[in-house]
Amino acid sequence: MKIGYACTLANPIYGRMKTCRMKDVNEERLQELIAHNLGVLEQMMNYNVRNQIQLFRISSDLIPFGSSEVNRLPWWELFQEQLEEIGELARKNQIRLSMHPGQYTVLNSADEQVVARAVEDLIYHCRVLDAMKLDFSNKIILHIGGVYHNREQAIQRFESNYSRLPESVKRRLVIENDDRSYSAAEVLQLAKRMKIPMVFDVFHHKVLPSKEDWSFLQWMDEINQTWKDSDGNAKIHFSMQAENKKPGAHSQTIDVIQFLEFVNNIQDREFDIMLEVKDKNVSALKCILVTSQKANVSLAETEWGRYKYWLLEHSHSHYLKARERIRYKESGYMTELLKTIQEGLLLPPTIGSKVNAGMHVWGYFKDRATDMEKRKYEKLITGIQEEKQKVETLKKFLWKMTLKYEQNYLMESYYFIISGEE
Repeated sequence: MKIGYACTLANPIYGRMKTCRMKDVNEERLQELIAHNLGVLEQMMNYNVRNQIQLFRISSDLIPFGSSEVNRLPWWELFQEQLEEIGELARKNQIRLSMHPGQYTVLNSADEQVVARAVEDLIYHCRVLDAMKLDFSNKIILHIGGVYHNREQAIQRFESNYSRLPESVKRRLVIENDDRSYSAAEVLQLAKRMKIPMVFDVFHHKVLPSKEDWSFLQWMDEINQTWKDSDGNAKIHFSMQAENKKPGAHSQTIDVIQFLEFVNNIQDREFDIMLEVKDKNVSALKCILVTSQKANVSLAETEWGRYKYWLLEHSHSHYLKARERIRYKESGYMTELLKTIQEGLLLPPTIGSKVNAGMHVWGYFKDRATDMEKRKYEKLITGIQEEKQKVETLKKFLWKMTLKYEQNYLMESYYFIISGEE
């Protein structure tokens, strides 16, 4: 079982994909953007290797305007070497890659222009994976599309327009149930009829349930039958409902206890699990740690180092408890460690805890900082104590200090990822 995340790392140090406005497109600008984006992707892939993450979704933004006529670059040739290197990195480390076109890629539209753009967009996504020389277990995920006031006709259009796709796209394409239009049962029926693999989105199934009174294991077995050996393991999308948000809104993070219960329900079935969650790799790593058959002490200690100041910002008592768990590593410590962290992070930071965490992070710079930097730090701390300053301003300052003084340990700290104000 492989567990992964989608599109980008939560850690700011690894950068973000870039694009530009259509009016600013030219060959030089496109080459610059593609080179940057491939560099970011390579950094993310190396992060995945170091952290034993073997399932990853590549952002559709990798090649700006990749399916548009404004991008006439043969980018798959110009960047062939770099693309193949990324593909080799994936193969060597058994990382399974995928892509997921956005909401405007609609194959069953009644508008011919929309369908034509959808076909071109799917060809673009396939070309990315082909250029990396990846086998057909590396997939493109697609929703069926809209209902358009006539469900049967909309499904027929999907089947008809599917025939317009090149064979390489067909071999990579999988279809997924959504939370508005097409239930798991409808997608499963279509997948079986068209002999296309189906991704089962657990959260979408909860939001838009099917009429069939099947157990979870029945769903797993039915969906697994749509996947051939050449397709690789069947895939599941897993996410959770965000509190106090409309149904279907994804949560900030994954609850490890609920995830463990979910995995236990799968039993001995072979599935790969893509987490669709806002904190990306943060959730992926904790889910990997609690489900790993062999406790990876080194990875657990590295992950604790990333959490510690963020947890300290929320709860000093949970910080101490987590530190004891990682220190003595008693039976079941991995789950208990992450459970303790999770419980602590649910507590709202106090003024005292914000100051305490900030002071600990400042300790990395206090002996090297300039007089001006020291005065700014004192001003920010005082502002927080007097409730005149938000902690995020302090974090932005400490992040700049982290980069300036090259504090590698702090560069991956979750203290800088998620707001202590939230």
